[in-house]
Amino acid sequence: MGVEVVVEGLSKSFGRQAIWRDVTLTLPSGEVSVLLGPSGTGKSVFLKCLIGLLKPEKGRVVINGVDLCSCPEKDMYEIRKLFGVLFQDGALFGSMSIYDNVAFPLREHTRKSEKEIHNIVMSKMDMVGMLGAEQKLPGEISGGMRKRAGLARALVLDPQIILCDEPDSGLDPVRTAYLSQLLIDLNAQIDATILIVTHNINVARTVPDNLGMLFRKELVMFGPREVLLTSEEPVVEQFLNGRRIGPIGMSEEKDSAQMAQEQAHLEAGHHDGSSEDMRGVVPQLEPTPGLPPRDAARRRRQRVMQILHTLPEPAQHGILASLSREDFDRYQDWRRRTAGMAMPTALPERPPSRPVSPQQAHQATRPIPPQQVQQAPATRPRLRPWRRDGGDQ
Repeated sequence: MGVEVVVEGLSKSFGRQAIWRDVTLTLPSGEVSVLLGPSGTGKSVFLKCLIGLLKPEKGRVVINGVDLCSCPEKDMYEIRKLFGVLFQDGALFGSMSIYDNVAFPLREHTRKSEKEIHNIVMSKMDMVGMLGAEQKLPGEISGGMRKRAGLARALVLDPQIILCDEPDSGLDPVRTAYLSQLLIDLNAQIDATILIVTHNINVARTVPDNLGMLFRKELVMFGPREVLLTSEEPVVEQFLNGRRIGPIGMSEEKDSAQMAQEQAHLEAGHHDGSSEDMRGVVPQLEPTPGLPPRDAARRRRQRVMQILHTLPEPAQHGILASLSREDFDRYQDWRRRTAGMAMPTALPERPPSRPVSPQQAHQATRPIPPQQVQQAPATRPRLRPWRRDGGDQ
């Protein structure tokens, strides 16, 4: 399983130019997270700080109890072995075959025999759908294939954390959709912690478990995907919808005079660049049929249900609407049992089934009438766990 990455108060600048400051977030172990933001907000710099290629002025990056910002070089080297990186342009060696590119980390960092290396390389190339192209040069294959070859190279050391720097860059929408599905399938198979930096709104809406955004040198928000997808923050709405109206300008941000001018232009009946409202939660991609369910999705469901009461109401509606009928009924029962308690108790697991309607999800967030609330016992009730076959234990 992937490992948790804890970022605390991270600040980075180049000379007098601050890139971002006081960034705090946690990448849950084994889950897929996406970081959005306009160009120039330091998303790629953030990835380099996570892996220790750049050192921040302030803050901590803690992995397996080790702070990468202050640890000795020896510890840094060991922690870096946990990472696999898919670079923005693939970063393949142009004079090497695809096979040799993928084998490069194994030859550099391990003492495996060529037979062992061959087996690992072919396994990873099969995983990303690249069998048959191993003897070609990077210049002889398409951009999408180069991305997949770069991903195969990132996987050969069996990383627990995978960083993807704009994996959709330069790809058409169809290849981007295939790459998105590939990342979900990989997460189902290896259960690694994945962080994706992207501008692609469709990727951000359908792939991650968690979603965040950088803007104006700060982390606007980071958390369960439903929080950002239902947010009414002007910068989030503008970015998700690709509109000119809002705080983001050509030079990242704009002044009030320009915003007023653009608003007047819109009110005069002119088009602002987007005719569709992209707010709202859409279904998350599932693993390809035949692959195992994602353990990360199960863990995330448990985690999010425990903090549901702390989230904005639109996000609560989106989360509840995505539950199976059984999970929704158990949530309602749990809510009645724990009403009046100081802290919620964890929900037992349940296999997915029929979805819940938006109307039912909205109703579930309304206060429970006093006559329906069960008297809270002196100690919290322990709910019986569910077996995979759906019965009680």
